[in-house]
Amino acid sequence: MTALMEAVRAGRTAETLSALTGMTDAERRAFLPELKELRKELRAVPWWESRSERIHPALHLAGAACHTGRAAAAAWLAAADLRWSPAPVASLLRALEHRDSGWLADVAHRLAQRPGSAGVPYELMAGLVSRSGCEVPLTDAYVVGWIRHIGLRRHRGTVLDHLRREPNLAPLVGALFTLADLSEVRWTLGHGPDSWGAALVALTREGFLDRAVLVDACVARLLRGGGPTDHRVFLPLLTELGLTQEEQRARIADWTALARDAVSPVASHAQEVLAALALDGDLTTRQLAEASEGLLFRAEKKLVRAQLVLLGKVLSRDADTAEELLPVVAQAFGHEDTQVQERALKLVERHAKKVGSDEVHGELARAAGQLTPTLRLRAAGVLGAAVNGAGPEVYEEVLPPAPEPVRLAPAPRSAAEVAEELGALLASDGDVAVFERALDGLVRHAYQDLPALREALAPVIANRWWATAEYPRWPRADDLFGNTRYGLLGAQEALDLLLATVHGTARTATLLNAVRRGPEEHECPHSPLARAFDARIREVAYRLRTDPMPLLLATPTWSTGLLEPDELVSRLAEYRRLDARVCATDFAQALLRVRRDDRAAAEEAGRRARALGTPEGARLARWLSADNTLPATRRRTKGVRILLEPAELPEVLDGFPQDFQRLGHPMSVFTDRWRCNHWNQAIRPHWLAVLPERRELVAARMLHDLADTAVEDDRGAAVLPLLAESGGEAGEAVHLCVAYGLGARHQEDRLAAVDALLVLASRGQLDAARLGADLGELVGRGAVKPQRLADSARTAAATGADATIWEVLRHTLPVPLAGLATARPEAAAVAARGLGDLLAVAADCAERSGARGGVPHLAETVARGGSSRLVTQARRLRDLLVEEVAA
Repeated sequence: MTALMEAVRAGRTAETLSALTGMTDAERRAFLPELKELRKELRAVPWWESRSERIHPALHLAGAACHTGRAAAAAWLAAADLRWSPAPVASLLRALEHRDSGWLADVAHRLAQRPGSAGVPYELMAGLVSRSGCEVPLTDAYVVGWIRHIGLRRHRGTVLDHLRREPNLAPLVGALFTLADLSEVRWTLGHGPDSWGAALVALTREGFLDRAVLVDACVARLLRGGGPTDHRVFLPLLTELGLTQEEQRARIADWTALARDAVSPVASHAQEVLAALALDGDLTTRQLAEASEGLLFRAEKKLVRAQLVLLGKVLSRDADTAEELLPVVAQAFGHEDTQVQERALKLVERHAKKVGSDEVHGELARAAGQLTPTLRLRAAGVLGAAVNGAGPEVYEEVLPPAPEPVRLAPAPRSAAEVAEELGALLASDGDVAVFERALDGLVRHAYQDLPALREALAPVIANRWWATAEYPRWPRADDLFGNTRYGLLGAQEALDLLLATVHGTARTATLLNAVRRGPEEHECPHSPLARAFDARIREVAYRLRTDPMPLLLATPTWSTGLLEPDELVSRLAEYRRLDARVCATDFAQALLRVRRDDRAAAEEAGRRARALGTPEGARLARWLSADNTLPATRRRTKGVRILLEPAELPEVLDGFPQDFQRLGHPMSVFTDRWRCNHWNQAIRPHWLAVLPERRELVAARMLHDLADTAVEDDRGAAVLPLLAESGGEAGEAVHLCVAYGLGARHQEDRLAAVDALLVLASRGQLDAARLGADLGELVGRGAVKPQRLADSARTAAATGADATIWEVLRHTLPVPLAGLATARPEAAAVAARGLGDLLAVAADCAERSGARGGVPHLAETVARGGSSRLVTQARRLRDLLVEEVAA
């Protein structure tokens, strides 16, 4: 073995560099086959072995030095398998220092063109650039590396000091403004006296940077947009640069574009600049109109109100602008906020007499058709009878069509089809119907031809974590599959257990032990649901190994998890024909899924089941004839939360396997653990399928999680639409779950709750009074914030469900309104902010649906006086509820 290869294999980087010194290119190239072979050898070594980590730096150095081709050298330097233990940058630069400048420059640019995820050290790229004397590469990877490099050296001087010493300052700063993604360096850029913004402004004063170029780059970047927080870097910089009025006037088109399309803070700054220019007479009427057209369509009420104030000032100062500006003001008639509509209408009322053109009057009248009914009547008094829709409207409630359950397709007919469906499930986490169908297919084909099934599943199994060569020898996969302490966290883990059983990775003794012990996790409200799912999967896995079943009894008929009784009887008849032994947990799950609300079908299936003459048939007949009632529920409070405690369910305690009997145990909100390992939200649809005809019991056990979406700002309301589509009574638990979802912190969760509300309404299962009362109590307790509820209610009403949402809000408002009168001034001021939005949505719904009547404590709120949003909207709602709209 040569000295070089001996040093490389020993992992001695210094000796490797010494051995390379003085070699010719031909001598270096001669070592490439051995180095590549060693690299290939190390790829097969598990990552946790120290040998790989020891050798990689020397191998990285030797390979980079021995490649004489530019592309090959760059590829070796940036190789992913050498990235985690690279050679020191100083050693690499010394090993390459004999190359000519063109070679070094080409390699530097090749490395800089790689994505940032390649992890090429900035010091290596910068060293190659410096030694070659080439132009600095301005790729994202290089510029991000430069910014990070300066950030890491702040202990050796300020950002300004480092930037002053940068030989390529101007091009690198210019590239900063064109970075595609600032998320990796935004915090490095910082704020305050030692921030990049302050340093760049100082460099313009000192003459290191051209101020005009920096201003242009900053405005261009704000126009281009980017990440949701990129403006936090560039907007403060633009402000610190302190543009003169002449510079602002030269960029009127840019301010107009920013005011129309930029994120809210940037649009607000652009609006302030345009307002100052307009009041100083530096904007033409046409330019003001163009800027206003974009601004008045924005959703931010603060921006829209500010622009209306500006337009009012200009209209009052110059009557000749009315014909051009009033049609622009009328665009705000279509704004979703009624206060904005009213402000715009007041401007039109005040200045309409200055308009002499019939064409403009007609345009204003047409725009007034977008106003709410009450405001349309006012507009008709100013603009004449030409206002569209000024007369009474006939309201029609629009609800989405009620979702229909989908019948499951038959089990896959071939082993190849089973493998295809299981592969898709593992890649995408399919729904309950897809999971149950694939599970049934796996069981059927394991019974029919296990060797053929193993062969078909080989490509799927080869990609699983427990079957790859890289999986460590400890802990053993078999031990993990036998671990019942935490149960199966989701469908993915369940499928892995079943595939490992078919493959032989999970030993028979391990499977049997898991079935006998059952889950050993800590008790929590979810435990009964999780244990039922877990116990069935583990017994099915054990039976796959020891006594394959011809089919699964509990495979649902419908996508909701319901099983038709006649179908279950037919499956039991097939078991009797084949003299097959029934799986206890699978049969228990089948009983819980079988449909009993159709009494005629249940009685007929019961007679057929009894005629089978088997214990399971007799048990099914008794189950179908039993009452399908829910246990009593106790309402409890815990902090700001409202929770439920279902009582015992005796029928599940009799004759069911032990892990299923827990479904009938009573629940306590004080003794049960709420923090547990059931964090995987993908399992929740499977919990609904455990009790598809008793969703109230599932909802009660998930209620704390739904409460946390509003109280703790957690995620977790995605299951609500499925809860609304499920079977059984939609009672107190379901409505409380929806109530918490409507007040969730995250918009995606609120949208899921809105979907659930509309599904319940379309199915005729929504108790609006109950939901409203629950929401009122939750708002009063502080569990649900009124601003979030207002957003949810507005979204639901926008679908056409105004009457439904009004009925909910009519029962919501009394409690928080009553709380205003008794709360301390500070607390009342906080509560009033969100209640104004909620009252606005209620008034919109009442106006569109033609609601009449009264809301308790609304008059007291109006009597508070003033012009706050709370009082204004309370007054508006009161007037709508007591006045008839004139014909």
